[in-house]
Amino acid sequence: MNTNKSAGKRSPVYLAISVTATILFWQVLSDYIVQNKFILPSFTDTVTAFISLYTAGTLGVDILTSLMHFAIGLGLSLLIGVPLGICIGWFERVNQLLDPLIEIIRPIPPLAWIPFAIVWFGLTDFSAGFVIFIGSVFPILINTYEGFKSVPRVFVEAGRMLGCTSSLSLIRYIALPSALPHLAAGFRIATGVAWMCLVAAEMFGVSRFGLGQKIWWYYNLHQMDNVLVYMLMLGFIGLFIDFLFRYGMQRSLLRWRVGEVN
Repeated sequence: MNTNKSAGKRSPVYLAISVTATILFWQVLSDYIVQNKFILPSFTDTVTAFISLYTAGTLGVDILTSLMHFAIGLGLSLLIGVPLGICIGWFERVNQLLDPLIEIIRPIPPLAWIPFAIVWFGLTDFSAGFVIFIGSVFPILINTYEGFKSVPRVFVEAGRMLGCTSSLSLIRYIALPSALPHLAAGFRIATGVAWMCLVAAEMFGVSRFGLGQKIWWYYNLHQMDNVLVYMLMLGFIGLFIDFLFRYGMQRSLLRWRVGEVN
């Protein structure tokens, strides 16, 4: 099997050129065309604001708070979405029992749950985590369900021939490995949805701290350079989380799919 490991890799030279050109365009656009820091703060204004927020410790507290909300919501989604998806994908009676309820709740936007989140949990980390959970659990659940429903029948029959006689052993040794690509896709979609729900939940007052909460806070103070700092932090952290997830999945559960040959 011939594989090209350099395929898909980005050249650091082109990356540096792209980033430098973007920064220069941003600076020129802000200083000489827009000429209004409220509408578009410049790159230097944003860097100055970042240094100020970092020195004061405000940015670090908000990052840690948002990551805590994210971990609570996504963690609950994994703990509930994966087992539930396995059950409805493997056991037809469970599917018939729960599918109507899931299909009724699934179309409800996560932000519609914010009033109940505040009533049930108050302005706590669990309130924001609950909204994130509502948004991210269904991609995990649906992809897990699809993964288990699409297990080839011949795999199941072969597993029974080799000694997997119980449903638990068939799930562990046959269905779960076969469904891993679907689970990985669901996890990745869920991380993106969870990060968006995090920002929306914090902006709508579910928490007193966090990246999303501070975006709205500084907007009300007309400090758009601080708003831009928090927006960029959301982008960088979201990119880093996605990279960690893809790298971890490819190097562990899905290593056989990246074409590595010992």
